[in-house]
Amino acid sequence: MASTANVLPPPETITVESTTVACDGGGGALGHPTVYLTMGEADSVECPYCDRKYVLKPGSPRGGH
Repeated sequence: MASTANVLPPPETITVESTTVACDGGGGALGHPTVYLTMGEADSVECPYCDRKYVLKPGSPRGGH
């Protein structure tokens, strides 16, 4: 019988309207240092600390601040 004790929940996916996002891991002091992520030509980007996935909302403008 397989154990599910070590199964992690899937990373959080957040829909955004900008190709540049800031991630601090949420959770205040339990988060991580703020990092700024840029999607470039892709439609999503993942945080290297917490694996949150930021997905560009369809129809959102690309580029810029």
